[in-house]
Amino acid sequence: MTVSPADLPYLYLTTTGWKSGRPHEIEIWFVAYNGAYYLVSERRERSHWVQNIRHNPAISFRLGETHYHGTGRIIDNAAEPELAAAVSRLMDDKYGWSSGLIVELKPA
Repeated sequence: MTVSPADLPYLYLTTTGWKSGRPHEIEIWFVAYNGAYYLVSERRERSHWVQNIRHNPAISFRLGETHYHGTGRIIDNAAEPELAAAVSRLMDDKYGWSSGLIVELKPA
């Protein structure tokens, strides 16, 4: 049986440390939606990886054996309520949790 990358439980995100300039990798839950991948930061802006994306949106990530390069951006729930609601529903369905700051990863 073949598993779709979107069905994996987590991805590995690499950002560039905004203070150190070094790669910073985390393992994190995600959902796929409309050609992008979405993460939720429970710690919101306090998460180092969110701060890194704010300072430098160039990211890379991998799902299983598939590697991507692209950009990350913070979703403004007030400006994109339909997107925020859709991502929250998907996170709730997949993990039973969706509380926090939504971040989009867009492959190049």
